[in-house]
Amino acid sequence: MRLHLQHPATSGQTRDLCEDPVCGLQFGLHTIIPTLLQTKLNQLSVPSSICQWITSFLTDRQQLVRLGKLMSSSRTTNTGTPQGCVLSPLLFSLYTNDCTSKDPSVKLLKFADDTTLIGLIQDGEESAYRQEVKELAVWSSHNNLELNTLKTVEMIIDFRRNPPPLPPLSIMDSTVATVETFKFLGSVISQDLKWVTHINSIVKKAQQRLYFLRQLRKFNLPQELLKQFYSAIIESVLCTSITVWFGSATKSDIRRLQGIIWTAEMIIGAPLPTLQELYSSRVRKRAQKITLDPSHPSHHLF
Repeated sequence: MRLHLQHPATSGQTRDLCEDPVCGLQFGLHTIIPTLLQTKLNQLSVPSSICQWITSFLTDRQQLVRLGKLMSSSRTTNTGTPQGCVLSPLLFSLYTNDCTSKDPSVKLLKFADDTTLIGLIQDGEESAYRQEVKELAVWSSHNNLELNTLKTVEMIIDFRRNPPPLPPLSIMDSTVATVETFKFLGSVISQDLKWVTHINSIVKKAQQRLYFLRQLRKFNLPQELLKQFYSAIIESVLCTSITVWFGSATKSDIRRLQGIIWTAEMIIGAPLPTLQELYSSRVRKRAQKITLDPSHPSHHLF
């Protein structure tokens, strides 16, 4: 996905290329090359014995398929990492560690197999951003990772009254589609940088889960278990990225969210933390983590 931001004060623009399982660049654990991974681990100063052990673990693996009582013949594979293996996500993160942005105006963010490119464009100059997108595609090809352009989308954010049309972004001869909203790591980001769409999705999901809380109440489940269910299934939805969007939420949106908590209180028959209390609690926890992490970009602010 490419996100284009226009800052009215600096007449600058920002574009962002985002990847996630729903929309973006798809990288696969099944395409990792063990020998290439070993080279990358050596460059990261991982002990040679561990590198050799990992390479041995990933090569000459036997795989087969079972369907009911039927079983296929086994095949030997020398690429990828075992699905469900605890070590696989870590190996993939190390494998993609050298995938970085070289231009200071373009930021590359990675979370597991999701990758986001954010480029600030000023005075219509976007060559650096386009070059980074091209280099990401080249890097993916050289590292045997598939770049899924069909699930890559573009979002343009421009706060000027009459923004000029922008040339479409192409990756591997495929034109990137433009969208007004996209879901990034569980949060819906809108073109106007407002959180109405995200909050609507939270309200809908939480209201659907209230049904199960009512059903459990009908079966006379103990109050303590009802509170545990609410905390795990409903409160967790209400608090998704709450430290990001709560401060910009409108009063009407907060009332809608708080209404879900009030409904849950009536079903359970016990008081529950308000939305403001949940927000304040998570902000404090987040701030404490930042103060204990000198590598965090905001550590110096505390």
